[in-house]
Amino acid sequence: MIDASYRDAIFSTPLDRVASFSFDEQVVACFPDMVRRSIPGYGQILGMLGVIAERHLRHGAHVYDLGCSLGAVGLALAGRLPADAFELTGVDLSPTMIARARETAAAESPDHRIQFVEGDIRHLDYRPSGMIVLNFTLQFLPPADRDAVIARLFAALEPGGILVLSEKIVAEDEQENAWLVERYHDFKRANGYSDMEISQKRTALENVLVPDTLAAHHERLTRTGFSRVTTWFQYLNFASLVAFKDKAAFKGKATSQEKAAFEDV
Repeated sequence: MIDASYRDAIFSTPLDRVASFSFDEQVVACFPDMVRRSIPGYGQILGMLGVIAERHLRHGAHVYDLGCSLGAVGLALAGRLPADAFELTGVDLSPTMIARARETAAAESPDHRIQFVEGDIRHLDYRPSGMIVLNFTLQFLPPADRDAVIARLFAALEPGGILVLSEKIVAEDEQENAWLVERYHDFKRANGYSDMEISQKRTALENVLVPDTLAAHHERLTRTGFSRVTTWFQYLNFASLVAFKDKAAFKGKATSQEKAAFEDV
């Protein structure tokens, strides 16, 4: 049972003016409850990350969790993999999120090599990695910045590495999209949110969370150079994809600039 003091009640009272959504201390305090009741399939996605890592992550490889919030990805991997199987760096813009993530990882997975840094994923100096996770993070970046971020992550991935991208999506067909949005609101009502809370949060997220279509995600990842992209999970208008970097990505396929970019990270 979740302590009522940590229950998401941010939009439970009428607001004269709904401010743009931000990951402030109020959000951090209720974040576990918020994602549980607001993101369909969030727990299932986390649970599968360790399974995916078991199958595809080179032993001892580095992992990034970008937009790590409270560090749930690191805990999910630590729950399935031994301490020497991976090293993880979580990155988030929120200092409060980072502080809480460090405390939780130290308490729950003290033997695993998990660290957290405050930073902007658009400007991070990436190190070679076997797996990169973007769990509901790209959607908060300006659309004009997304191609460049994905290109930098592709360059940072080792040949044979994987990118897991989870996002809220918008359907291309207007009628289908309306149905998905309506059922998503039903999902939130079933989890205890009122119509006022749903409406006010939707207003707060306007122009802050800008979703892409599933096709746009596939096209971007393929255009960047990923050899295979699979939508492995979808629940209403939320989806998760896994993109594979060919083990021969730099054998005759990369430009000199791309090779240099990989060598520099």
